[in-house]
Amino acid sequence: MSAVHLILDGAVAHVVLDNPAKLNAFTPEMLAQLEAHCATLERSPDIRAVILRSEGTRAFCAGADIKAWAGLSPFDFARAWVREGHRIFDRLARLSKPTIAVIHAPAFGGGLELAACCDIRVMAPGATLALPEAQVGIVPGWSGTQRLARLIPEPVLKEMALFGRRIDAARAHGLGFVAEVADDPLATALGIAGGLSHASPRAVEVAKYQIHAAVGEDRAAMIEALGGGMIGASQDKAEGVQAFAEKRKPEFPGA
Repeated sequence: MSAVHLILDGAVAHVVLDNPAKLNAFTPEMLAQLEAHCATLERSPDIRAVILRSEGTRAFCAGADIKAWAGLSPFDFARAWVREGHRIFDRLARLSKPTIAVIHAPAFGGGLELAACCDIRVMAPGATLALPEAQVGIVPGWSGTQRLARLIPEPVLKEMALFGRRIDAARAHGLGFVAEVADDPLATALGIAGGLSHASPRAVEVAKYQIHAAVGEDRAAMIEALGGGMIGASQDKAEGVQAFAEKRKPEFPGA
């Protein structure tokens, strides 16, 4: 049974964590489901925005299910858990479509790392953020010390990762990590997503690539995506493909 649902609602897609009995903590199955949904979203040209949210009232996401990794050998923990989770979260971060995380309740550990993968975040007033990994003898493994270091100041990140301090919604908003604090964060996120109906989908996609390249978010892939899009629209590309099909030397017009 899926614990990560993909709901398509017109031009908006919802990726929904649905494991409230375990505070939406990630299992290997949930990681695989998230990756599959990311692949579907990339193949869905009618989707203009993606909202990441979760079910239940106790947590947005409490991170990774300890039972899923506690018994792993050091090698498997590093390879099959940390690296695999990192790769899948990166897939979410690289989506070509704008993404909004709806943090209606505490986001801890991997849950905070998941929200950080989205382009912007909307947070409920009573929600909190934390990186409690050190309290169970591990360190953030899904880019909590990397992507988050680009999104919040270093001293604040150290407060969280070293000292276990929680950050409330007001402070997260003041730091710029959260776009808005709202009593109904989902409604606010839907309102923000609705603004995309007046924007060019391709311009939004390219702007996202440009920003990611500027801040070092998978810079090589973003630069090549921009280059590929530019050359893909050229007459040279059309001529090259046609010449290949006709088994002749291409005559590039340089346009």
